[in-house]
Amino acid sequence: MAKDDARCYRCAMNLVIELEREDDGRWIAEVSALPGVMAYGNTAIEAVARVKALAFRVLADRLEHGEPLPELDHVSFVAA
Repeated sequence: MAKDDARCYRCAMNLVIELEREDDGRWIAEVSALPGVMAYGNTAIEAVARVKALAFRVLADRLEHGEPLPELDHVSFVAA
């Protein structure tokens, strides 16, 4: 393939994590860009770790089932 024909690009996906403390003291983290991706933890750190893991599982599942996603070279999480 000629260099001009190559399609090389990078795409980064930034996912925002929303974090709240419940009345019972638990923390809930949510990635609103991925419906249903939310997780509880006893600490904020635990909730964030769990929601990141779940987000990666959801993205992997979508890729495996041929659902549309951009080519992902980099995924990062940012606090809301």
